[in-house]
Amino acid sequence: MTGVPASAAGGSSSARRTGPRGTSGAAQEPVGRTTPGSAVERVAAERAATDRGTTDQGTTGRGTTGRGSAERGSTEGGAAGRGGKIAAAAVNQASVWNVANLLTMLRLLLVPAFVALMLGNGGYDPAWRSFAWAAFAIAMITDLFDGHLARTYNLVTDFGKIADPIADKAIMGAALICLSALGDLPWWVTAVILGRELGITVLRFVVIRYGVIPASRGGKLKTLTQGIAVGMYVLALTGPLATLRFWVMAAAVVLTVATGLDYVKQAIVLRRRGIAERRAALKETEA
Repeated sequence: MTGVPASAAGGSSSARRTGPRGTSGAAQEPVGRTTPGSAVERVAAERAATDRGTTDQGTTGRGTTGRGSAERGSTEGGAAGRGGKIAAAAVNQASVWNVANLLTMLRLLLVPAFVALMLGNGGYDPAWRSFAWAAFAIAMITDLFDGHLARTYNLVTDFGKIADPIADKAIMGAALICLSALGDLPWWVTAVILGRELGITVLRFVVIRYGVIPASRGGKLKTLTQGIAVGMYVLALTGPLATLRFWVMAAAVVLTVATGLDYVKQAIVLRRRGIAERRAALKETEA
């Protein structure tokens, strides 16, 4: 029987057997060489790491982009807000020159014109008094229109709130003082009417912290009656019309006093109610 050489058998056996010292034959791989399985795993791990890095960068980029967009939006919103405020201020400034305020300004300009016409040529010339009456009538008529226009077409401005009552008191006060200075109207009538107007104006400012006293129908009737009575006194009337103007002025004085007392009553009630509401709110806060 043909036998296998012992050296060959031994070589084969040693090649298949791996010793603890790593002195295997063909089974021992050279240093620095990797198996196909380990190489594939390493490549897969590198790709996974790369994918994670890309994802993280994309997320970071999106976050940065989001923050940038938010910052730009905030900046643009702030700029838009500032622009809106500037535009609103410009509109408010432009709105001062509306029709209602122009009529109020006209009334203010008519005050010195009325005084000059009223006192022209000694103050007793019927022609000059007629021109003065025309100026007074225009002022009173514009007083009716400017407030209506301001409320109807939303032309209410801070200037109008201040200038309108000043113009009303100015034209009426100028007419009453001129009439009393010329001896056509007793001074006590002028004192009662002007005292009431100034007193109610001050009273409104005092109680404005508690609320606003609305204009009543009696107050509007008072204003109309005063305008008619003063206008009749400005004209150089004689005969029955002179007698009629006396009674119209008497009615104006009665309405002036009555509406003034009504305003005082409303102011007292408004102030008491405001104080009571403040005390109630304070108690709720403390509780």
